[in-house]
Amino acid sequence: MKKTFELTHPKIKLARRVDAVKHELKKYVKRERNKTLPAGADFWDFDCKFGNTEAEAEPVHLSQFNKLIDKTQTENLTSFYVEILAKPGYRKADDLSDDEPEED
Repeated sequence: MKKTFELTHPKIKLARRVDAVKHELKKYVKRERNKTLPAGADFWDFDCKFGNTEAEAEPVHLSQFNKLIDKTQTENLTSFYVEILAKPGYRKADDLSDDEPEED
């Protein structure tokens, strides 16, 4: 998903529009996570960017979106750019060894 969200609307208030954008992002991530994983992949990972415009977008973590959207609301911005790209994720060897109990 690569999209610029407009927060201004002639009939919808700002707070309601912000909630709708958050819901749309959450729905998209859920839809992507429900897709079948490729062979050998452990989970779906996401490359995310956020900014006022596409040119200003910087990499962020998926969990940061709600805070960043709220920040745009407090700064009275009229739009922002979001990019979320799904990719297969693989556990590192360190992550696998944590699951095994240690023997003394």
